[in-house]
Amino acid sequence: MAGPPIKLSFDPREKMQSALNSAFGRAKVGAIVPVEGGASGAFPFRVDIGGRHYLVRVEGAASPLRNPYQYESMRIAADAGIAPKIHHIDEAASVAIMDFIEEQPLSAFPGGSGALAHAIGEILSRMQETPPFPRFVDYPDMVGRLWAWVCQTGLFASGALEPYTEHLERIRETYVWDPVDSVSSHNDPVPRNILFDGKRLWLIDWESAYRNDPLVDVAITLDSLASPELGQILLRTWLGREFDTSLCVRLGQVRALTRLYYAGVFLSASAAASGPLADPNLSAPTVPEFQRAFRDGQIKPGSPETKHVLGKMYLASFLTGEVPPGLAAAV
Repeated sequence: MAGPPIKLSFDPREKMQSALNSAFGRAKVGAIVPVEGGASGAFPFRVDIGGRHYLVRVEGAASPLRNPYQYESMRIAADAGIAPKIHHIDEAASVAIMDFIEEQPLSAFPGGSGALAHAIGEILSRMQETPPFPRFVDYPDMVGRLWAWVCQTGLFASGALEPYTEHLERIRETYVWDPVDSVSSHNDPVPRNILFDGKRLWLIDWESAYRNDPLVDVAITLDSLASPELGQILLRTWLGREFDTSLCVRLGQVRALTRLYYAGVFLSASAAASGPLADPNLSAPTVPEFQRAFRDGQIKPGSPETKHVLGKMYLASFLTGEVPPGLAAAV
């Protein structure tokens, strides 16, 4: 979850050790290895105890946008076999211990990309059928809060972001969704949060999970797939039937909201690294241009500069509806 940078004021290893003592008592702890690859600001460690691997996740400093109900959502998902098994949670210390998933690349999923799209649609459907996660914030309000923060950072020149603000307001005026019909939602099912263990998929990192419009998770995963054909497989699996016209219209609105949300995530990271740039230039490369620069080493994975470019690309996608470069590019 993005937001104003907050200085870290604790040692995550102290919290981790306290949680391990509570969960396993005097059991001998073997190797403790930091786990890399996430972008949430948490501190994950792989811990070896008694010949088994566990994942200890210590949350970083709280963002103003952080969902306070993530652990209840995680418990519901773990009980349904969607999240890894939980062994210990200390909500006060913001620490969770769960099974460590020995990850295999998603590209190795049996049956190829079509089977993977089907499996993702299936796990989203299963999650939305669980007992409802707690309520937090209506999604358009969440997107609006994050966008308001970006507008206050001074990252862009005065007035440069007004067209995006106006487009957001038009969407919010016409977006129709009854929160009563909201379902359990992960709200960040990007590739780094979908793990393949060689047999099946798991969803991890539940800090953004709360009850939401069911199309939010669908919209996010569609922008991570390589082709419209794979998107159709995911949609049919998730819904169990073909999309009708009204649902297509609403999906278009939700995809715009999710793209602005991730633009806000990337640009918040850029602002945290660079401060107020007053950048007057909102032009963005095309997806082929971005991919070529990535291959040529002109753009480095995970760098603030890359996130600034990605933020601009997601802003362009928010306005035009063109497919963005895919959320895996942020890692």
